[in-house]
Amino acid sequence: MIHRWLPWKLIVKQAARAYGIVDPISVMARVRRFAQPSEVQEPIELLRAGIVFHARGLINTKAIQHNLDWVWPYWVERQFNPQDVSFMPRGFSFSHVNLTHRNWTAVGLPGLAFYPILDPRGLFTPLYDGWSLDFWLRLPDGSMILPSRQPAARQRLHFDPNLQVSTEMQGETWSLSSLCSLELNPEEKPLACMQVQYKAPEGSSLILALRPYNPEGVQFIEKVSFVPSTGAWHVNQNTPIHFSRKPDQVYFSDYGRGDVLHKLDSDEQSSSVACKVGMATAAALFSQADTTSTQEVTARIPLPPEDDGYHKRRSPRPAPRMSWSEALDNTCRLRLPDQKLSKLYQTAVHTLVLLSTRDVVPGPYTYRRFWFRDACFMLHALLNLGFTDTVDRIIQAFPLRQKRSGYFQSQAGEWDSNGQVLWLLDRFEQLANRQLGREWISSILSGTKWIQAKRLPADKGGLHAGLLPAGFSAEHLGPNDYYYWDSFWGAAGLHSAARILQRHDQGQRSQSATQAGNDFFQAIWESIDGIPEHRASGGIPASPYRRLDAGAIGSLVADYPLQITPPGDRRIMNTVDFLVHNCFQQGGFFQDMIHSGINPYLTLCIAQTFLRAGDPRCIDLIHTVADLASPTGHWPEAIHPLTLGGCMGDGQHGWAASEWVMMLRSLFVREEDGGLILGSGLDPAWLQANEPLEFGPTLTPFGQLSVYAIGTDQGRAKIRVSGTVDPEQTSIEAALPGYSSQHIQSMDQEYQLAKI
Repeated sequence: MIHRWLPWKLIVKQAARAYGIVDPISVMARVRRFAQPSEVQEPIELLRAGIVFHARGLINTKAIQHNLDWVWPYWVERQFNPQDVSFMPRGFSFSHVNLTHRNWTAVGLPGLAFYPILDPRGLFTPLYDGWSLDFWLRLPDGSMILPSRQPAARQRLHFDPNLQVSTEMQGETWSLSSLCSLELNPEEKPLACMQVQYKAPEGSSLILALRPYNPEGVQFIEKVSFVPSTGAWHVNQNTPIHFSRKPDQVYFSDYGRGDVLHKLDSDEQSSSVACKVGMATAAALFSQADTTSTQEVTARIPLPPEDDGYHKRRSPRPAPRMSWSEALDNTCRLRLPDQKLSKLYQTAVHTLVLLSTRDVVPGPYTYRRFWFRDACFMLHALLNLGFTDTVDRIIQAFPLRQKRSGYFQSQAGEWDSNGQVLWLLDRFEQLANRQLGREWISSILSGTKWIQAKRLPADKGGLHAGLLPAGFSAEHLGPNDYYYWDSFWGAAGLHSAARILQRHDQGQRSQSATQAGNDFFQAIWESIDGIPEHRASGGIPASPYRRLDAGAIGSLVADYPLQITPPGDRRIMNTVDFLVHNCFQQGGFFQDMIHSGINPYLTLCIAQTFLRAGDPRCIDLIHTVADLASPTGHWPEAIHPLTLGGCMGDGQHGWAASEWVMMLRSLFVREEDGGLILGSGLDPAWLQANEPLEFGPTLTPFGQLSVYAIGTDQGRAKIRVSGTVDPEQTSIEAALPGYSSQHIQSMDQEYQLAKI
C-alpha cells in the first residue's frame, strides 16, 4: 500500500509549517493521550455522521445569521435571540446547529416506514431530511402571525384513529391551528397531510409557506413551480404539494431577493422560481371566504417509495400494513389514577410500534439508522408488551449484519453489542416461549467466540486484565477506555448464550459458554476490587482507571437490566449515591459526557436500581422524567437544563420510550431470583385514591401475567392476578409498598393486604 512507504506524516507536518497552521498530526497525537490505547480511535460511522451534521451547521452559519429578517424555525428564533435563555454566542462556533430545542414528533402508520415530523411550533417536514411547510396568518392591518415567533402554542398528540399532531395558537381576535398526519390515498399510497384552520377578522388571509429548512437547519429548495390547472406546487421538479382549494395568490422569491415574507405586497406575477443558492421560498395565499366560520385549507404531499430510507439487503422484511387499532390489539394495557403517566405510556407504545416498521430505529430523523444497542433495548420492551412477531421478524435479520468474525457490529470500536444481542435472543426465547431456529446455533456460537477472543489476556497484569479492550464509549462515557459497561454485557452475553444452547440440547457447548462467562465475571470483579479506594470511593467507576464521575452510570448495567448484582448491592448503591449528589440537574441525571444534558432513559435506569433496592426515590425520578416530556409526550436523547428542550440526539428518542415502558412495567411486575414480585413500585398515593390499577397482559419467563390492584376505604388493598403463570412452579409475591406482603397461590383469586 502506498501509505506504507510514502512519508505522509512528514509531508503533512511540512505543509502545516509552510502555511503557518497547527500540525494536525501532533494535535491528534496529543488528543489520543487522553484515552487508553485502542485499536479504533474514532469510529468511521460517527465521523461520517458528524461530518454530515456539521456540514449542515456550516451552511446554517452562512445562511442564518446575516438573514435574520427571514422567518426561521423555532429553534433558530430562540437560539439567535439575545434576550432568550436559549441564546448562544456564535463568535467562535464552528457551525450553527440546534442545541437548545431538539424536539419534534413523528406521525405515521404501522407497516409504513415513513416519518413526517413536526417541530414545537408546527413546522411540518414531510420528507425525510427535507424541506418544510409552515402556516402563517395575515391580519387586515398587515401584521403577521408567525408560529415560530409566537411566545406560546399548545401542541398535542392524538391517537384516534391515527397519529395526529395538533398545534394551536390564539390571540384576542384570531385563532390559528394545524393538524398533521400520515394518510393513504385510494391507491394505498402514503400522503403527508397538513390541515390548517383559522378564524380571524374580515380581510385576513392564510398563507402556506414553503421553507428551505427543517428542525436541523437549511435544506435546499432550488426550484418551485406552480401549475394553475391543478393548483399545485412542484418542489425541486419531483414533489407535488396539492391544496384542497386553489390559492388566490402565489408568491415566489430566491435568496438574492430575500424571504418571500417580504414579497406578499408585491405586484410580481410569476409561476415559478429557481435559486442557485438553494434557498427558494414560496407562499400560497388563501383569502378569507367567510368571517362567520372557521376557514380551512389542507395540503397533501405524496411520499416517494425511496423515502423509507433503508438498505434492503440487510433490513428485515417490512411489517404488514394495518390500522393502529389492529396493531395495538391485545397488547399490554396500563391503568393508573395518574392520567399523565398513563398518556406517556400510551405514547411510548405508539413510538415503539412506529419505529419498528422495518428495521427498529431509535428515532424518526437524526437517529433513523440501525444500531444493535438501541435495537436490543427497544425490542426487549416490545417483547414485554407482547409484540413477539415484530421482534421475531426483526431479529431474523441480525445474522445478516454479523461479521465473519462473529462480531455484531454497530460501530467499529464499540464492544457491547455481542453481549446485548445474545441477551436479547435469550430473553426472546424465554418471553415468547418459542425457540430460535436451528440455523441460529452457528451465529450464536460465532458470537460467543468473538467475545472470548476479544477479551484481553487474563495473565498480562494491570487492572484491565481479562476485560474487553479499550474502546470508543458506546454510551458516551468518555474517551477510549476499558469500560465495565462493555465487559458486563460481554460476560452476561456468554451466560445468555449458555442458556440458549442448553435449550437446544447443546449441553457441552452450553457448559463451555457458562465457564467462559464465569471466568469473565471473575476478571471483572477482580478488576473492580483492585481499584484504589481514592478512585473507587466504594463504587464502580466507568473503568478501572477512572474516578467516579458521570460515566459511572454505565457500570449500573450490572444492576439493571442484567441483575448480575443483588438488589441494594453496596457498590451499586454507592455509585448511585455519588451520581445523585454530583450529577443531577432539575431532578434528573445530567450526563456530562457528550450529551451535556439531562438524560431521560439513564434517569429511568437509576429509578430501576432504586426500585430493586426498595428505595422510594424511584417514584420521584419517574415523576421527574414525566415532567421533562415534551407536550406531545416524547423525550429527546438529552435535555437542556435551562430551556428544557432537546440538546442531543433525536427529538423523539426510541430508547427513552422503551425505558418508560419498562419502568412502568416494573412498578407492577418484576422478575427477581427466579420468581415474580408484584406491585413493589406502586405509589402509595395511587392506592389511597381508591381507583383501580391495572397492567397486562405482559410476558414473563414463566408465562403471561396481568395484575389488578386497588386500595379500599378500610385501609386495605386488594390484588388479583390472572394469566398463564403457574404459582405452583413459580414464586409470586405481592409486595405493595406500605402493605403486608402476600404469596400468590392461585390465579384469578382476590387477595386482601393489610396496611402496615
